[in-house]
Amino acid sequence: MNFLTIGHRGVMGVEPENTLRSFVAAQEAGLDAIELDLHLSKDGALVVMHDTDVDRTTDGTGPIAEKTLAELRALDAGRGERVPVFEEVLEAVHTPLQAEIKDKQAARALAEVMNRRDLAGRVEVSSFHDEAIAEIKPLVPGVRTALIASHYGTDIVDRAVEAGAETVCLNIRRLTLEIVERARKADLKIIGWVVNTQDQLRLVRAFGLDGATTDHPDIKRTGRFTA
Repeated sequence: MNFLTIGHRGVMGVEPENTLRSFVAAQEAGLDAIELDLHLSKDGALVVMHDTDVDRTTDGTGPIAEKTLAELRALDAGRGERVPVFEEVLEAVHTPLQAEIKDKQAARALAEVMNRRDLAGRVEVSSFHDEAIAEIKPLVPGVRTALIASHYGTDIVDRAVEAGAETVCLNIRRLTLEIVERARKADLKIIGWVVNTQDQLRLVRAFGLDGATTDHPDIKRTGRFTA
């Protein structure tokens, strides 16, 4: 089985996160998939940002949900980049995407785009929110979903199965062999995050995971040779 390397918010270790510049760099580095984060603007645009507010990643302040798309577009998201909308990313790169629903309200907006553009084969939907995964499953026929967890125990497997997820994306700092074995028995794929060093890469390969989310494109090159 191929070991997947997923670019975290593009390649946020070297480019401004969740920007077209970062996504293009991830594609040029040959990463197998690109992860991005979705929120809704005040006027319902599906915008690509991680935090609930714009303070950390732009030169603005305040919650995303209280800003229109035009107001978000006026911000500098790093190196002159603008906050992209989801459909701009679809046009900018052809690499498979993992779209993370940050704002649960974004699930229906994402489903509309995926159905209109027939994206079930290209876009995997992920979220920390079990209900967001469960909601989008019946809305997009054939969609692949992943439940993300940072602080978790063996219950993550039952949660993923109940939500209808095919994959779990797990913080490697809490990963145990018991959890890996339970996930395998439930026929779940396992992605580890965030994998930025050779020691972390060796760990996820030793656990036999299906892939890793990384901030750094070099993991793609070295991952082929790390057992």
